[in-house]
Amino acid sequence: MTAGPPLALTLGDPAGVGPEIVVKAWNALREAGPAFVVVGDHDALAAASGAGASILKRVVSVATASEVFAGALPVLDLPLRASVVAGQPSAAAAPAIIRWIETAAGLALSGAVSGVVTAPIAKAPLYEAGFKFPGHTEFLGELTAAAAFDGARGPIMMLTAKDLRVTLVTVHEPLAKVASLLSIERIVNAGLVTVQALRRDFGIEAPRIAVAGLNPHAGESGSIGREEVDIVGPAVAVLRDLGIDATGPYPADTLFPEEMRVRYDAALCLYHDQALIPVKMLDFWGGVNVTLGLPIVRTSPDHGTGFDIAGRGLARPDSLIAALRLARDIAITRAA
Repeated sequence: MTAGPPLALTLGDPAGVGPEIVVKAWNALREAGPAFVVVGDHDALAAASGAGASILKRVVSVATASEVFAGALPVLDLPLRASVVAGQPSAAAAPAIIRWIETAAGLALSGAVSGVVTAPIAKAPLYEAGFKFPGHTEFLGELTAAAAFDGARGPIMMLTAKDLRVTLVTVHEPLAKVASLLSIERIVNAGLVTVQALRRDFGIEAPRIAVAGLNPHAGESGSIGREEVDIVGPAVAVLRDLGIDATGPYPADTLFPEEMRVRYDAALCLYHDQALIPVKMLDFWGGVNVTLGLPIVRTSPDHGTGFDIAGRGLARPDSLIAALRLARDIAITRAA
């Protein structure tokens, strides 16, 4: 098992599949690692996952997590104030869910853990409780904003699946608003953060990025939309002037076949589904969400809370296992 601080794994929404996949991931990784400590409610984890309390171990200090990991799943116990029913999300759990994320981020900033992996949360119950952020990514950006990180203007979302990495210029925006939100500056910033992460987090010395177009056929020289001519193309030119190996804009329907993927290290996509459809087609169960431009390492599984199957033993831990392994690998690369 890799030496060094463990990872912090937040429990996510305890009414979802988070508790179940956390225990399944521990069973898969307990011998070889990476070691992690769960930040969440001990009793909720035991009850919702169907795991006996005997395999869980409350820890006061995360420093002991690696020592006990092979024999028990370490839990930094921050209890809920209300009971949880599998498949029934509640705003009553929101303060605890938020506290778990805040605690994990603080542990990472202090160096007590090597990175943060987050089990899925549901936004609606958090909004009902007054949560002000679109999701994990933006909240972690706020929590870590005071820490310097080479001027990167994150956070930027990256998704990985097998040999594909994609980053997003816009994320959870209605499709009707995407064109109005695009700008040369925004695309250039996403490209710069992506290149920085490819070097720092993935160890790629000379990163290559391919930029997708917005319109069919990448606008066909302006005959099917002007965004490629007025915004995307000029942004690619700026990136090249800054010394980055950037190409595009490419029609999105030709950017992701294997023959194209060997030509770049990451594809820069302009909206949510443009990036996530190829990721999930390539590896539906094993995709990972990585947050770029943060002073801490953060990954998460590329799926939601699964309330419809929570508590039934059906959830697969593949994506969480991949997220834990990738967080470890990024932490090692940054340390090197």
